[in-house]
Parts: sequence; structure tokens; C-alpha cells
Amino acid sequence: MWMTELFLIAIGLICGMAAAAGTFALVAGLGLIPRLAGKTSVASYVIPLENAVIYGGLFGAVFGLFDQIPLRIGAWFPVVYGLSAGMFTGCLSVALAEVLNVFPILFRRIGIRRGLNLMVFVYAIGKTAGALYYFLRLS
Repeated sequence: MWMTELFLIAIGLICGMAAAAGTFALVAGLGLIPRLAGKTSVASYVIPLENAVIYGGLFGAVFGLFDQIPLRIGAWFPVVYGLSAGMFTGCLSVALAEVLNVFPILFRRIGIRRGLNLMVFVYAIGKTAGALYYFLRLS
């Protein structure tokens, strides 16, 4: 019994760390923080901004896992959090849109000449079906 629980704990931690590492690697790989710092004329604060993103990820992970911790926050916190999360998500999606021209180059290099439109369409259908299943069935 305890071996099963220990195995599940290990798998959960490993998968969680992999997902977090992938997210932070994507943000770092896109150069999102330095690009935003350059656009907003605060390039001298790149290191503190990157640290703030890391601390925000840790804060979210701790309070996501341990929801029993009492937080004495006012009505302002959800507003500030929502605005911050929305701006970050918007910036991340714009940065991803700039990188989308990588796919045609990748497909050309691995030799996929035909069916690219079908592959992108099937990918979009799969993402839509997964999202609908999640929101309609699991929530």
C-alpha cells in the first residue's frame, strides 16, 4: 500500500517538475523577459524581473499545493493577480506567434512536403476536442 503511494508521489513530483521546467524553458527560450524589459525601457532590471517570474512561479506552486494556508488578502489581490496573469499570458502568446515561423522550416528540414495543412488542422481539432472534454466533462 505505501509503495503505491510513494510511487504516485514520485510520479506526481516528476511530472510537475517537468511541466514547470518546460514552462520556464519556454519563457527563457523565447527571451520574453529581456524583450519586455527592452520594450518598456527597464533593461537594467532584467535580473530582478526574471527573479520575480521565478518567485511568482514558486508562490503559485506553494499556494496551489497547500491551499489550507490562510491568506489574509483584500479584495484588491484578485484584481491585481488577474491583470498580471492576463498581461503575462498575452505577452507569452505574442512571443509564441513570433516563433511560429519555425514550423515551416522544421517541416522542410525533416522532409514533410505535403500534408502540412492537414497536420495543423488535425492538431487544432485535437486541442479543441481536449479543451471541450476538459471543460464540459471534468469541471
